[in-house]
Amino acid sequence: MDLASLIGLVLGIGLVLSAIMMGGPLSIFWDSPSVMIVIGGTIASILMSFKMSAVTSTISVMRKVMLYPLPEPTEEIERIVAFSNLARREGLLALEEKLEELDDEFTQKGLRLIIDGFPGEVVREILEIDMGNTVTRHQAGKKLMETMGAMAPAFGMIGTLIGLVQMLQNMDDPSSIGSGMAVALLTTFYGAFTANLIYIPFAAKLDNRSKEEVALKTLMIEGIISIQAGDKPALVKEKLKSFLAPRERETVDS
Repeated sequence: MDLASLIGLVLGIGLVLSAIMMGGPLSIFWDSPSVMIVIGGTIASILMSFKMSAVTSTISVMRKVMLYPLPEPTEEIERIVAFSNLARREGLLALEEKLEELDDEFTQKGLRLIIDGFPGEVVREILEIDMGNTVTRHQAGKKLMETMGAMAPAFGMIGTLIGLVQMLQNMDDPSSIGSGMAVALLTTFYGAFTANLIYIPFAAKLDNRSKEEVALKTLMIEGIISIQAGDKPALVKEKLKSFLAPRERETVDS
């Protein structure tokens, strides 16, 4: 589970709810028509803007990002160096026994390719295509979430305008103006709240996850190619350490 995202979401919701309850009952901030306009309108606009496959793919990508954080680069280096030691001692075929222990499809694919005897250039090309497709999926998800972040406040404003029109039709009853204005403004609140606490942060999370995954998979590709080339484990480690910040390199050496 992505702990930072969970903490941020809970903290954001908690602070807003606390601020609301300090000024009055929480129930005054609930309005079903406003929720329908903002949430329903945002979903409708997304379905009109993107293919259904893109929407379902983004849901899958977001679930993966939230539930399955990337391994640390230092851990990946240690694992690749261990594979290098094994291949150096017993040959590439010895790695086949380790494939079932891996839960990372990318590493499995790379090791399978070198075990099957594909040239290093071919292995690199295949893995880079795989990595590129991952980036494309992440960018599509980012675009969808950014669109939702833009649409939600817009539908909040639409709901506010609807509420104001309805309120102005009841101007003959001055006592209803205050409550009518409050309800009209709730849609703007819902739109701004969901956009800035959910949609836009999720888009930024996808963008950062994409960059981190590219960096990690680039490291993995270099490691797999080094194993295929028969490099010494010490050389493999030194080569992969170049992907790390100086402080992280000390962790690998320890």
